Amino acid sequence: MSDRSPRNRAPQRRPDRVRGVAYQVIRQVTAEGGYANLALNKALREQRLSGRDAAFCTELVHGTLRWQGTYDAFLARNVSRPIADLDPELLDLLRLGTHQLLRMRVDSYAAVSEMVTLTRSEIGQKRSGLVNAVLRKISQRSLDQWIAAVAPSADEDRLGHLAIAKAHPRWVIEAFVEALGERAAEPPSGSTTPGTGLERLLDADNEPPRVTLVARPGLSDVDELVEAGASKAPWSPYAAVLQGGGDPGRIHAVATGRAGVQDEGSQLVAVALATAQLDGSDTKWLDLCAGPGGKSALLAALAQQREGQLTAVEPLKHRADLVRANLRAIPGDHKVLVGDGTKPTWPAGSFDRVLADVPCSGLGALRRRPEARWRRTPEDVVELRPLQEDLLDSAITSARSGGVVAYVTCSPHPDETRAVVDAVLGKRDDAVIEDARALFPGVLDLGDGPDVQLWPHLHGTDAMYLALIRRS
Repeated sequence: MSDRSPRNRAPQRRPDRVRGVAYQVIRQVTAEGGYANLALNKALREQRLSGRDAAFCTELVHGTLRWQGTYDAFLARNVSRPIADLDPELLDLLRLGTHQLLRMRVDSYAAVSEMVTLTRSEIGQKRSGLVNAVLRKISQRSLDQWIAAVAPSADEDRLGHLAIAKAHPRWVIEAFVEALGERAAEPPSGSTTPGTGLERLLDADNEPPRVTLVARPGLSDVDELVEAGASKAPWSPYAAVLQGGGDPGRIHAVATGRAGVQDEGSQLVAVALATAQLDGSDTKWLDLCAGPGGKSALLAALAQQREGQLTAVEPLKHRADLVRANLRAIPGDHKVLVGDGTKPTWPAGSFDRVLADVPCSGLGALRRRPEARWRRTPEDVVELRPLQEDLLDSAITSARSGGVVAYVTCSPHPDETRAVVDAVLGKRDDAVIEDARALFPGVLDLGDGPDVQLWPHLHGTDAMYLALIRRS
């Protein structure tokens, strides 16, 4: 008779540390409503993961969250109960394993084995058998084969097919089709890569964004960033791309606040406001929705070169603190106010230039916020609309006669862009929209105007929208 005492049992394998960290980050995002970028950066620091381990962990987290909806469709074919009835901890483990099997260069046997070990460690031996069985089924087909088996036919339901094949909720794809117009069904001009404009946009959303830096005028310049290992970006005169990713904080200009991390599209809309023609005074600038302060810092630096002053308004104290931190290195008497931009504490007509970068669905930044596509709903767009209109109305009222307002969103959704502008201007007789395309010199594919919509697949930026409005 064999001795089954604990001391004679074979020791269980310990779970892979990097996969364990990735799983904990995913749980923070899906169960606690955390933000993937913040939770991941914190975990990488605390667990002291760097180099290849950090890159592997990042792909595990971002890839699993980005493709979550598609993986759920595959998993639904391989479990005996509805996906919604699975314990959330178990579902996240299955998603994490599916991503390794279908979109990473991980040996199938190793991926299944490691996930079984991680399951045993995290939620117990009882569930490890199910994880083993399901992931072995997933491993029997490639990603393309699973898409062919699960997605609707592209001929019968093109958008339904793309929702599975490109990992976007259908309602988001429908909004993109409306925003792109005719360009949704046509290849981008000059493109040699197969695919319509819509397909190219969805593919761009699934690619990790580049790390883009901004050299704050008067404090740094692009040449300094290039000398530190970056390369000049194509559109913004202040932008440089950090090649190969890496930690921007290692660059002295970034560490001292003379430069920062900022998407090139975000830079372009701020620069457009700063360069719009203006007669008369040009010293009082307002950022009505300032947090976390990237655009505020660029505007403050530009205003300082004209001996101007920026007032930044943010309703949440902790975000106002982030704005102050971003402005710390900028010379000048710039102000940060904690307050509601829809209820100004300043007289009407107080400012020469006003930025209204309003809260929105964030559908323009799906590259860098992989969880947002599954977290947002059409109802979010509806609920944000009154606030967006109120903020734009307040921004126009805050501008002096002849002053300019930039209405900005990080979303291409038509109900958050031109529809808001049309609704507000339809109620006022003292403001007009102007053609903003000339404020983006050298930037191609800006559409028919007068507003500007940037796109990841055309410009390599977030899908930033800008309407330039002049108080008349």
